[in-house]
Amino acid sequence: MKMNSNTSSNPSRRGLLKSAAYGMAALGAGIPLASAISGCRKKTAATPSAGGTGPEVTDLKFGMIALTDCSPLVIAEKKGFFKKYGINGVVEKKGNWAAIRDSLTSGEIQGTHMLIGMPLSLTMGIGGAKPVPMVIPWLLNRNGQSISLTKALKGKVKADPAPLKPIVDAAKASGKPMNFAMTFPTGTHAMWIRYWLAAGGIHPDNDIGLKVVPPPNMFNGMQSGEIDGFCVGEPWNAKTAAEGVGYTAINTQDIWKDHPEKVLAFTKSFADANPRTVKAVLKAVHEASVWLDDVKNRPELCEIISATGYVNCPKELILGRLQGQVDYGDDRGKVTDPNYMIFSSRNCNYPQLKYAAWFISQFRRWGMVEGTPDYAGISRQVMRPDLYEEAMKEIGYTAGVADEKPETLFDNITFDPSKPEEYARSFKVHAMKG
Repeated sequence: MKMNSNTSSNPSRRGLLKSAAYGMAALGAGIPLASAISGCRKKTAATPSAGGTGPEVTDLKFGMIALTDCSPLVIAEKKGFFKKYGINGVVEKKGNWAAIRDSLTSGEIQGTHMLIGMPLSLTMGIGGAKPVPMVIPWLLNRNGQSISLTKALKGKVKADPAPLKPIVDAAKASGKPMNFAMTFPTGTHAMWIRYWLAAGGIHPDNDIGLKVVPPPNMFNGMQSGEIDGFCVGEPWNAKTAAEGVGYTAINTQDIWKDHPEKVLAFTKSFADANPRTVKAVLKAVHEASVWLDDVKNRPELCEIISATGYVNCPKELILGRLQGQVDYGDDRGKVTDPNYMIFSSRNCNYPQLKYAAWFISQFRRWGMVEGTPDYAGISRQVMRPDLYEEAMKEIGYTAGVADEKPETLFDNITFDPSKPEEYARSFKVHAMKG
């Protein structure tokens, strides 16, 4: 299996979305990854404990991006759950996912809010970078992302992407292809928008421009006309609809009900050296997640995360979708969505191996790896149900279980976790190599 460091580029209308090779896009706006990797050899901010049966280190920094699904880490700090389990945890906001990656691999932070695809692609060395082994012992949330389109498309395109195809084709033929955005090349938002576009016959590498834009910048990019559509988490879709700049075409839970989204990630080296610390963090985040899934706590949550140091968005724009109240911003109006973002219920947090295999299948589909990847081996290396199970057993929580059942997405194509390569090869729209 070879890792592909390039992807086809597409013309763009303006400088904000200037085309770049895949490997450069993967570097994003942060420190060069090579420098970050070398920084792993430096002393981290983690403070060793006195020993015994408690956490090996107690002073930890956690990264987060301005998205509502950062909430478990923020609440674990603000409500004292970290301290309950012997962790002096501090949550720090970063500007983009590249900065999160670089801060984690350099040891500046010890754990982080992260797109589920990122620890996988970092472990695999996708994008031409040196592999950095990562672990996922915890899924932070499910559901709650959206694909938004510019207001010019209102009444033309909704959840079904098929009507977008002739519009995309006409723009491409004119020499001014449409521009779409996601938040990191191997992240969830990239995979959701690629999957949705391809289901409508649109090739995301050949028919449009697909660029990396940090979550808080999506709204401004669409407002200025630089972006025709994007996939991102909340509250940026709600803000886009509320201010009339665009509208929600589809929520990601309508692409894949209860899909995995963000994770709590650590470097493998940190987790191997500090397993008791990792388990203490999981216990704290478990309590935070249970608190979050009590809907009566969500107004208080919005008071907390609306602050400048976290999401930096009016609490009113955050709360609605956290309660399942979705204003699409078009003629569908306001609806109640029962599959809104969850943090603990419905077996939310267990690090299922099948989810890793699904994302690897999409890396394969889009030519990010060449040749058949080691689906099972990589999934076992990155997903760490052993850490999850040990931590939950120690506090008497038994609801989290392994799940190997197939998953069917909105296009009625079923993913069988035992046949990921067959699944990757089943799509008509792809960029597969080898």
